[in-house]
Amino acid sequence: MPIKKTSERIDINQRRIINGADADVMQLYPMRHTFAWEAYNAGNANHWLPTEIMMQNDIEQWRADDVLSDDERAAFKTVLGFFSTADSIAANNIVIAMYKHITSPECRMYLLRQGYEEAIHTHAYQYIVESLGLDEGEIFNMYREVDAIYDKASFILTFNEGIFDPSFKTGTFEADQKFLENIAVFSLIMEGIFFYSSFAVIFGFHRQNKMIGSAEQIQYIMRDESQHLNFGINLINTIKDEQPELWTEEFQAHLVGLIREAVDLEATFAATVFPKGIFGMNAPSFRQYIEHIADRRLARVGLPKQYNVTNPFPWMSEAADLNKEKNFFETRVIEYQTGGALDW
Repeated sequence: MPIKKTSERIDINQRRIINGADADVMQLYPMRHTFAWEAYNAGNANHWLPTEIMMQNDIEQWRADDVLSDDERAAFKTVLGFFSTADSIAANNIVIAMYKHITSPECRMYLLRQGYEEAIHTHAYQYIVESLGLDEGEIFNMYREVDAIYDKASFILTFNEGIFDPSFKTGTFEADQKFLENIAVFSLIMEGIFFYSSFAVIFGFHRQNKMIGSAEQIQYIMRDESQHLNFGINLINTIKDEQPELWTEEFQAHLVGLIREAVDLEATFAATVFPKGIFGMNAPSFRQYIEHIADRRLARVGLPKQYNVTNPFPWMSEAADLNKEKNFFETRVIEYQTGGALDW
C-alpha cells in the first residue's frame, strides 16, 4: 500500500480499533487505547520460556507403573492434544486476520506480543511431548481424530470464513460486524471457555502432586491466556463505544446463542476427558463449571447470564480469577519475573 503524503498530524480522536487513522506507521502517541499498552507491558514483564522448567519428576512419574492411572494418562494426553491445536489456531487468527484490520497502533503492539506468546505456548506443548516421550503423531493429530476436539476446532474456524479472504476489508456495517463477531468468538469462546476446562484438568493433576512441571507450564500459559482474554474483552467493549450501531439486539442474541453452543461443545469434550471421572471431577460437574465460566464471560461484555450456577470447583477460584494479578495459583509462583530472573 503506498504511503499517503499529507501535512495532517494524527489526532487522538482519529484513534479507533477498526476504521481509524492511517495505521501504516506504528505511531503510538497520541495514545487512546491505553489498555493495550498496559497489556503489552504486562506481557513483557511476564515473559517465560518452557525450557526454564524442570521436567525430571514428570518424566519419572510418566514412566512409573504405579503413579498415574490409565484414565489419568488418557485425560492428560487428550487435554494436551487440544492445547497443541488451539494455540496454533489462535496464532493464525492474530497474524492473518486481526492484525491486518486493527488500526490502533497500541493494539497492534499487543497483538505482536500476543502472537509471540502463542508461539511460546506451542513450544511448551512440544517440550512436554518430547520430555515425556509421547507419540507426537497421536498428540498433534487429535484435532483430526478425536471428535470432541475436532468439533471445537471446526466451530472456531467457521468464524474465519470471509475474514481470511484477502479481499475482506472493514468499513461497512456488515464487514465491521463480521469482524466484531470474530473477536468475540476468539476472545469469549476460544480463550475464555474452551481453554478453561483443560486448565482445570491440569490443575487437578497439580493438586495431586502429579505432573508438576507440566502444570507449571500450563500455569504460565493460563496467565498469558487470561491477559489475552482481558484484552479481547477490552477490544469488544471499546468497539461497542466507538461503533455502537454494531451492537444490535440481534447481534447480542447471536453471540449469546454462540456461547450456549460453545458450552455444549465443551461439555462434550469434558465427557471425553472424564468418561469415569478423576480427582473428584466428572462430566456433570464440568458442565456446571463451564456454565459458570460462560456466565462470567457474558457479563464482562454486558450480555445476560444464561445459567446462574455456582462454581463447583472452589479450588479453581484462585487459579481462574482474572481479577487477581498475583498469587493466582496458591501452591507455586507468587510473582512473575522476566525469564533471566526466574527462581525455581
